[in-house]
Amino acid sequence: MADIRHSIQVAASPASLFPLISTAQGWAQWWAADVTESGGAVELGFFNRTTLYRLRSVAQQPPTRSEWLCETGNEWVNTRLIFHLEPAGNGAILRFTHAGWSSDSDYFVSCTTTWGELMFRIKAAVEGKSRGPLFLPNSLAY
Repeated sequence: MADIRHSIQVAASPASLFPLISTAQGWAQWWAADVTESGGAVELGFFNRTTLYRLRSVAQQPPTRSEWLCETGNEWVNTRLIFHLEPAGNGAILRFTHAGWSSDSDYFVSCTTTWGELMFRIKAAVEGKSRGPLFLPNSLAY
């Protein structure tokens, strides 16, 4: 199994950061513009919904941990998104893991790069410098 891991320091408390990584409304600020909630799951649509990821919360421990199970997605099925927040000085460290990939595929490597960009978008959003979501309904933002 392969895991994607990232860590970033932000100038905000874990309590301020937690809603961005634990709610559909939060994800819409930095990840995807097309986010809906249905049947206890959150769905993110990409490229006019030709790609759809459905995620279900498996652990919420405010303000330090948010974990999600991926129920759909070509190589995402049964992987987990784990966000762990730690106080650090006047801010926090966000440690992120996209765990349980079946292999270190080309798509895995591409997602590693994308998650790196997403970490900086979370940082900007919580620090009041939001650039908006990386994924617009039909394209990537710049």
